Amino acid sequence: MVPVERMIHSPAPETERLIAALADARAGLAIVSSGGGAEAISQLVATPGASQVVLEGVVPYARAAVDGLLGGSQESYCSPRTARRLAVAAWERAVRLQEAAGVEPAEARRRAVGAAVTAGLRTTRPRRGEHRAIAAVQTRVATRVAELVLEKEARSRGDEERVAAGLLLGEIAAACGAAAVVAEPPLRAGEVIRRDVVEPPESWRELFAGARTLVAAGGSLDPESAVAAPGGLVFPGSFDPLHEGHLLMARIAEEIAERPLAYELSIANVDKPTLDYVEMRDRAAQFADRPLWFTRAATFVEKLALFPRSTFVMGADTFARLPDPRYYGGSKAAATRAVKAIAAKSGGLIVFGRARDGVFEEAAAIDVPKPLRDAAYFVSQREFRLDVSSTQLRRRALVGSDA
Repeated sequence: MVPVERMIHSPAPETERLIAALADARAGLAIVSSGGGAEAISQLVATPGASQVVLEGVVPYARAAVDGLLGGSQESYCSPRTARRLAVAAWERAVRLQEAAGVEPAEARRRAVGAAVTAGLRTTRPRRGEHRAIAAVQTRVATRVAELVLEKEARSRGDEERVAAGLLLGEIAAACGAAAVVAEPPLRAGEVIRRDVVEPPESWRELFAGARTLVAAGGSLDPESAVAAPGGLVFPGSFDPLHEGHLLMARIAEEIAERPLAYELSIANVDKPTLDYVEMRDRAAQFADRPLWFTRAATFVEKLALFPRSTFVMGADTFARLPDPRYYGGSKAAATRAVKAIAAKSGGLIVFGRARDGVFEEAAAIDVPKPLRDAAYFVSQREFRLDVSSTQLRRRALVGSDA
């Protein structure tokens, strides 16, 4: 059988240098290419020594394929956020593949490099939007993302592919401390690569890698805190973005519970990639001096373990999901156990209604098991109503960015 490295075109010297740099770092690389830039994968695997460092290359071209990797549909398929999410998915895959090969988990996380490129390039039909390529690289120590808007109709599709591939290879090299081994892709007048690099504090890195489950991320919380005080008032959420409705809910909850509130944001999700460092930085920045915990508590039962005997603040949609077997692997028995644990181990639930399709849904009207209902204080529409959602705000922001 002919090795795959000999079935593809001859490698460029800079790609050979990149493979050597990755090998020196003992890196395990997984790559995702969506919409363009797949030539980066072929260039790497065409290079002698690639089998030492390249673990996997994936080309999800259909939107459904991207959705399968990321656990749901994306608001934009060619964006820095989607590129970063794909890079994290690749990083997590690189960790699993190394562990399967016998590498110790901590070492696998240190070595793993997840890289992704998303692109909207020249097609057979005129593209209404911009031609662009976005490359992202995730390691344990940093998140990197680089975006390049290409001069429209100035290159062939093949040339745009090579630029997208070069952008990704350059970011991989930079992430491994070897930026000089790969030249930047050739740019035309007016084209600029916009980069964002976040190298977070060690506590965030430990959380991302699974060595910690809770980190104080803002406000009056001690950044060295490793545990939360029991009996607190906690508001879990994704806060993507934090908006006026969240702040009003927090103020009302503090009046009801008669104690200060802290927000909790889990960077882990049951079926989606972990939040990257750019996402963590940007979401934490919204809270200014408000107390915020980052956790890896993807499920409510996990939150109970981190915040014992605490009272939890939530909206009607979250409350309705608590007893749903879909969130417990489809197991009714697991859902029943979770409901009992929430009722017995929490300090209570403060539940707010919400607007759905123009109709306000009273939290008290939700059909849930009696133990949950008994543990809940329902905030009425008279006390709280604000018809706004994070999804609506993200969509407005996306439309504004494309204008």
